[in-house]
Amino acid sequence: MKKLFMYIIMFSLIFIACEKGNSGQEGVKNKINASGEKTAVATFAGGCFWCTQADFEKLGGVEKVISGYTGGTGNNPNYENYARGGYVEAVQVYYDPDKLTYEQLLDYFWRHIDPTDAGGQFSDRGPEYRSVIFYHNEEQQKIARQSKQVLAGSGKLKKPIATEIIKFTKFYPAEEYHQGYYRKNPFRYKYYRLGSGRDQTLKRLWGNDAGIRPAAQQTYQKPDDATLRKKLTKLQYNVTQKNGTEPPFENEYDHNTREGIYVDIVSGEPLFSSLDKFDSGTGWPSFTKPLEPGNIVEKEYRNFLSSGTEVRSKHADSHLGDVFPDGPQPTGLRYCMNSAALRFIPKEDLEKEGYGQYRKLFDKK
Repeated sequence: MKKLFMYIIMFSLIFIACEKGNSGQEGVKNKINASGEKTAVATFAGGCFWCTQADFEKLGGVEKVISGYTGGTGNNPNYENYARGGYVEAVQVYYDPDKLTYEQLLDYFWRHIDPTDAGGQFSDRGPEYRSVIFYHNEEQQKIARQSKQVLAGSGKLKKPIATEIIKFTKFYPAEEYHQGYYRKNPFRYKYYRLGSGRDQTLKRLWGNDAGIRPAAQQTYQKPDDATLRKKLTKLQYNVTQKNGTEPPFENEYDHNTREGIYVDIVSGEPLFSSLDKFDSGTGWPSFTKPLEPGNIVEKEYRNFLSSGTEVRSKHADSHLGDVFPDGPQPTGLRYCMNSAALRFIPKEDLEKEGYGQYRKLFDKK
């Protein structure tokens, strides 16, 4: 009995120690958040963490970004002493691995820094501002090394890559006033960023690829049935998974006149644009053409009651609606969709939602 009691005490101490050890290493493995979704973490140093956080928070698939200090010695660094302890300004990026891969994060990271600068980043000089990839496990280390090798061999950069790849140890969040600085102090942030030469240098290094976001929005996956039943309303599930049809006129987007794009409610793949939407008088949202034809699958059907062409999404295989040859010119087509199969993203939210490449469609108007 005494021995059993000692084992219980030992186990409890080990458990507590592990919990404390993990407190600075969240995301080494995928975690399940309160909504039952997976979350992974990556850690990057790319100069001033105000800018690095602002850049990563614009990326679709990223759930949150925290500014902080990592890579040094001593406990509890702060803004006044972190450099003396060998720490660098860094960010921890929490993301959904079903929407965004680590490779895509790296691709995005490279194009928001100067990988050839060994003395800091942009106007911020010193080792505390150098660029570093902190890997959390062997898989991240392998992917980071491969990504660096590919970039070095691409010939895109004229100098050797100075960005280090270092094993992650512990991360200390920065003071609260640093978190989301670009949102709290937009004028000061814009003034600082302009003066730092960051965007000018990125444009010179990367040209049209400067700040390019990876194809996170092009990686679409259909969740399993149990997840879909939780995620979708009964009507959305019936329409997309059981080929149902919602009532005309009494649906969300029939009379929607806002500018933006429509994506698959299941996968998020872009489908239609408000620029091609018209009032067909049928009671369902109608479009003259798809925004991304590659995400549309048309299937002929014929039965004893009717025949026609069904429209489905390519990646999620969602039933969307039908296409008819009675639309307006120039296409003469009417893509008659179910609102329940779609999610509308207004133009002002395109960057935040990870569809920034479509914003230019509305800026040209």
